[in-house]
Amino acid sequence: MKNILAISGSLRQGSSNHAILQYLGSIVPADIEYAIYNDLALIPAFDPGLDTDSPPAPVVALRKLLTEADGLIICTPEYAFGVPGGLKNMLDWMVSSSTLVDKPIALITASLGGEYAHASLLLTLGALSANVIADATLLIQFIRSKMDNDGNVKDEETLKDLKDVLDAFLKALSQP
Repeated sequence: MKNILAISGSLRQGSSNHAILQYLGSIVPADIEYAIYNDLALIPAFDPGLDTDSPPAPVVALRKLLTEADGLIICTPEYAFGVPGGLKNMLDWMVSSSTLVDKPIALITASLGGEYAHASLLLTLGALSANVIADATLLIQFIRSKMDNDGNVKDEETLKDLKDVLDAFLKALSQP
């Protein structure tokens, strides 16, 4: 059984990005384990002095989850033309470990604009030697206009694009 870990770059309850991850979880085949990581806010600010053989417990727990995952889906907004601080902080903690080396990753940026965060994350994930699946990347601009009042994606083209991203990601996970 394949294991996918999903991470939202937004810490806000009811965020569009979390809703997208919930939607993806609802369409993942039953033979795939899918979990959304909800402890991003618990990761302490990155301090290279603490990144020793015994890093902080939340970092150890996240590294374990990432190691056990066959693939990672990141869905994030853009804040002030960049990557949200919590998500960037989490990725900084992964630099000294090999946790993301060759790990298949789907990257979705859903925001008002999003192009700056999307480009920055592609660079950061490249620096971590992650395997960002080209066909499993998506920039969704003006995300709020594509969702209903209950936080569900209502835009048919966006729903199709999300399914295409998931299909490409699952195909990459199934290859040896």
